[in-house]
Amino acid sequence: MKQKPRIGLALGAGASRGFAHIGVLQVLEEIGIRPDYIAGSSIGSIIGALYASGMTPKMMEGIACNIDAKLCYDLGFSRRGFIQGKKIEELIRLLTKDKNFDDLDINLAVTAVDLITNQRVIIREGKVYKGVRASISIPGVFQPVFDGDRVLIDGGILERVPVNVVREMGADIVIGVDVAFRGNHRPPENFLETILQTIEVMELEIIKHTIPSEDIIICPEVYLANPISLDGIENIIEEGRRAAWKVKNELMALIDE
Repeated sequence: MKQKPRIGLALGAGASRGFAHIGVLQVLEEIGIRPDYIAGSSIGSIIGALYASGMTPKMMEGIACNIDAKLCYDLGFSRRGFIQGKKIEELIRLLTKDKNFDDLDINLAVTAVDLITNQRVIIREGKVYKGVRASISIPGVFQPVFDGDRVLIDGGILERVPVNVVREMGADIVIGVDVAFRGNHRPPENFLETILQTIEVMELEIIKHTIPSEDIIICPEVYLANPISLDGIENIIEEGRRAAWKVKNELMALIDE
């Protein structure tokens, strides 16, 4: 009997543009595709963790469209980052039901980068919310996570869409979702935009060399003047749906093979 191919879903970094991942998940469920493995970087780690912990994409949409920024962002005055990250860490803990990676419905990995060793870090054990908190630590924006001898920052710095991670986990078929903005940025109006635009330029160059050509990559087209804004989430999710439907035939053909 022919073995069912194992599907890996790689959810990429992109700050608030990553809410498009919710729309992609909705379409995958509608056409009958459920991943066996999920890897997430930055915002992709949040969406991946919620899904792997049992939350439906519809529930995610309801929460995302009604969330208050005050529940996510706690401003601080540290030289390491102006958002402390304690509020969003607690929110993720509640939404993932304080689960460990071993308790999840779907095998999950989240990526981070260790500033000390300059290495990619794959987190697959311990508390899910702690791993996600490390993965979303955008340099200069969120304060980094100090974990023993490691100083962990945003996983998207070295692998924006962690397709190689899900393949290493055992996936035969890899679906990546890249929420990068590939147009022209507006001139930055503050230091936050300068940081985020700089990181994105770097990540877009790196991604040219990290995604195998045989993978299916879904690319929602979302532009946000303020990439950490929580406004217009409904439109971002809809764009995720639109991008996923564009490759429906490709997805189904690959599954049939």
